[in-house]
Amino acid sequence: MSRELLFAVDGGNSKTDLVLVGADGELLALRRGPASSPHHLGLNRSLDVIEQLLQEASGGNRSTVALGYLFLAGVDFPVEEREAEAAAAERGWAGQVRVRNDTFAVLRAGTERGWGVAVTCGAGINCVGVAPDGRTARFPALGELTGDWGGGRDVGFAALAAAARSEDGRGPKTSLEQAVPAHFGVESPLRLAEEIHRSRIPERRVVELAPLVFAEAEGDPVAAEIVDRLGEEVVALARAAIERLDLTREPVEVLLGGGVLQAGDGRLLAAIESGLREVGTAITARRRGGRAGPPAPRARRCDCDTGRKR
Repeated sequence: MSRELLFAVDGGNSKTDLVLVGADGELLALRRGPASSPHHLGLNRSLDVIEQLLQEASGGNRSTVALGYLFLAGVDFPVEEREAEAAAAERGWAGQVRVRNDTFAVLRAGTERGWGVAVTCGAGINCVGVAPDGRTARFPALGELTGDWGGGRDVGFAALAAAARSEDGRGPKTSLEQAVPAHFGVESPLRLAEEIHRSRIPERRVVELAPLVFAEAEGDPVAAEIVDRLGEEVVALARAAIERLDLTREPVEVLLGGGVLQAGDGRLLAAIESGLREVGTAITARRRGGRAGPPAPRARRCDCDTGRKR
């Protein structure tokens, strides 16, 4: 008798993970590939990446794959989920394919309750809330179009701006003036701005600056202000989801996912926990795989894989 199989995909802006499992939950294959966000690649190219990984994982034998679940960054509206489901169904990967935003994967991987709030913060930032009765609260995550700020990209640009303003006198002096250009091997913020402007350094690399900002925040007020702002944005998203679902008096778990939050910066995670306590005394925050505190004293390099539309 053929064995029934299932697969799931976590598709982001820097990488894609695919797992193939048996119906009993046994892990049969794990494959990692390049980015597969439909927003950045287009839907067809996104599905091409996933198809290659599924081919490798299944050995080309997909006749017994009953269900596929795709959690994709940049699929922000229900209509986009439906469009991706229809396109995936045409490829004949499984008896049924479901598509959701990748923020739902953070919630599902972080708690067995089936409800709660998840905030994911990689290259960009997003949030989803699910109530015990199944009601959901979502955010479109369209960047400036929908008032978003946060994630590695915005932290990186804030660091670039602070470094430039420190150099030319428009802003306060900050250690970022030296640390930011040094990260890219250039001598000054002005030279770095020119290199990015002329595309000699790819703009997408600004996400690399998030761990540097966390480290500098230990002794630099300007860097600390950037980290504090990010904490406020995470709390604002979680608070809005909790209030929209009328869960302020419930023991809500807020799951923190994405490379920036998984890096475990102490100042950031402490600010998030403090802010959530003001929303509700029963609300707790923890990184996917463990509590938010006690956090690490310094940031580790993050894999900023969650983006937003631009």
